[in-house]
Amino acid sequence: MISLNIEKTFGFISKESISAYEAKVKEAQEALENGTCKGSDFLGWLHLPSSITKEHLDDLKATAQVLRDNCEVVVVAGIGGSYLGARAVIEALSNSFVWLQEKKNAPTILFAGHNIGEDYLYELTEYLKGKKFGVINISKSGTTTETALAFRLLKKQCEDQRGKETAQKVIVAITDAKKGAARVTADKEGYKSFIIPDNVGGRFSVLTPVGLLPIAVAGFDIDKLVAGAVEMEKACGADVPFEQNPAALYAATRNELYKNGKKIEILVNFNPKLHYVNEWWKQLYGESEGKEGKGIFPAAVDFSTDLHSMGQWIQEGERTIYETVISVEQPTHKLVVPSDDENLDGLNFLAGKRVDEVNKMAELGTQLAHVDGGVPNMRISVPALTEECIGGLLYFFEKACGISGYLLGVNAFNQPGVEAYKKNMFALLNKPGYEAESKAIRARL
Repeated sequence: MISLNIEKTFGFISKESISAYEAKVKEAQEALENGTCKGSDFLGWLHLPSSITKEHLDDLKATAQVLRDNCEVVVVAGIGGSYLGARAVIEALSNSFVWLQEKKNAPTILFAGHNIGEDYLYELTEYLKGKKFGVINISKSGTTTETALAFRLLKKQCEDQRGKETAQKVIVAITDAKKGAARVTADKEGYKSFIIPDNVGGRFSVLTPVGLLPIAVAGFDIDKLVAGAVEMEKACGADVPFEQNPAALYAATRNELYKNGKKIEILVNFNPKLHYVNEWWKQLYGESEGKEGKGIFPAAVDFSTDLHSMGQWIQEGERTIYETVISVEQPTHKLVVPSDDENLDGLNFLAGKRVDEVNKMAELGTQLAHVDGGVPNMRISVPALTEECIGGLLYFFEKACGISGYLLGVNAFNQPGVEAYKKNMFALLNKPGYEAESKAIRARL
């Protein structure tokens, strides 16, 4: 499915230093399998791909078809892991300009509930006026401020525009099985609902209904997506030898680089369709490892776009970084550089070549320049942007994250630091129950 090349890290670290991780990685794999690691209550993602049933996928596809049949637009309301996985897959597989087309075979997928921008929400509600739209509300509690606020607006607009009966059909809840405001609302209103498993954290939830339903609504094959993840689950299994296990090697290499002063990992793509895979990855690793004063800082760039901005810093800035490049071997389409009689731009030497060949040489040239500049490089090769390959890539990163967090010595499955801003925000907004905090925080202003 995918392959990992770590050769361009040697010279900064040694092959022997990576091999020395074998016993510790085996220990990490066993701790994940046996549920003896920190955060073991949230290991439901580990064998999630292989546990997904045909009946479950059929239910998701049937619900997606209802939304496709009755909606021009579907808004996914969620924040963090409740939208990034779905958006990563949808954008990786979509036509970059499909939103410009008047006739499509699937609804336009939009996202809300991941910010509190008044202009964003106003412009969204204006865009939805007169349109047949539906909503997928993704929230375990139903009280996360960003998502709850967006859903309150969208629910009212949908009911006002389409009527309560139709709104009931085109609003879907993905939430807790038994408790929380979103569950109460779904049961009261009679919405179709799916469950977010208790043992799967948000950033690991892309292969639950959280990701699978929006992806299916967008018209992509979730059977193939899951099948790709199943294959990668096998390829990264605890029984796979260390040197053949891409997740094990990636986790070991990044931790050895970290030990050697490389504190920042930059995820690089040379295909703009992978921008939101970068964003999903940033949350996965940032929220999993950034604890107890530890953790590799996850950054991301889109090349060659960012070579004309961040490229200078990467080439010659502080040498505390390394890069992991996602390389797509085969593009979906073919486009050849034409010849030009005047050749004013000097590009006739490229005439007859595929654009992807130019892109691949930019990728190789960049890697060589950055390694020469003191930046270790890893390369993840993805055969193509298909459902199977994307499913495999996502599971690879998840499994490596679980191993890497164990090697780092942190609980990779909680996020206590995320609550700090919420407490302050509620106090500043005078939320009932936060009176003491409100008084204390205002004394600091």
